[in-house]
Amino acid sequence: MTNEKSPAGQACRLVAQGLTLMALGACSLLQPGATPNPTYYSLEGIPGRPAVATPASAPTLIVSPPHAAAGHDSQRIIYVRDTFKLEHYAHSEWIEPPSRMLAPLLVAAIEKTGAFRAVVLTPSNAAGDLRLDTEIIRLQQDFRTRPSTVRFTLRATLIDQNTRRVEAWREFDNSIPAGSEDSYGGVVAANRAVQITLESLAEFCAEVARRPRR
Repeated sequence: MTNEKSPAGQACRLVAQGLTLMALGACSLLQPGATPNPTYYSLEGIPGRPAVATPASAPTLIVSPPHAAAGHDSQRIIYVRDTFKLEHYAHSEWIEPPSRMLAPLLVAAIEKTGAFRAVVLTPSNAAGDLRLDTEIIRLQQDFRTRPSTVRFTLRATLIDQNTRRVEAWREFDNSIPAGSEDSYGGVVAANRAVQITLESLAEFCAEVARRPRR
C-alpha cells in the first residue's frame, strides 16, 4: 500500500485532484449556461398637449386595430445589418407587438386635434363616419449606417363608412439616428420616430375630416 505521506502518495493525490477538477470542468461545459432575462421596452405617444375644441358637426372616426407586415408582427426588436436580412436582439423585446402598442397611441393623438366628435377603437358597437386602417410596414434599426438609424414606416387609409370609398391614404416614413449602437439606443429612436409619425398622421386625419362631406 502506498503511504499518502510519501512522495509517491502525494503525487497520486495531486493526480487524483487534477482529474477531479478536469471532470468538473467538463461537466460545466456540458451544462447550458443561465439565460439572461429579457429586457422589455414600450412605445410612448405624443407628450401631453391640450385638445382643440371640437365643432358639433365633426365626424366620428372608427380606428381599426393596426396590422403589421411579416417580420414586424411580434415582440422582437428588429435590426438590419445586411440588405433583405432581418435580425432581432436576443435579450431585448417590446412589451407587446408594436401594432398592439400603437393602437391607443393613434386614438390619443387624433383626439387631440379636435377634428372628430369621437375617436373609437374597434371592436366597438359605435357607428362612425370614417374608418382609419393602418399597417406598420417597417420598424427596424439599420446598422448599415453610422450612427445606426431607426426607420418607421406606416401606411394609413381613411375610408368613408357609408360609401366604403377610400377618402385618402398616405404612407409616413421617418428615420431617426440612434443615440447608441444597442437596443436601448434603438428604442429611444423608435419612440421619436413613432411620435413624429403620430403627429403627421393626426394632422392628415384632421385635414380629411374638415373636408366637405359628399
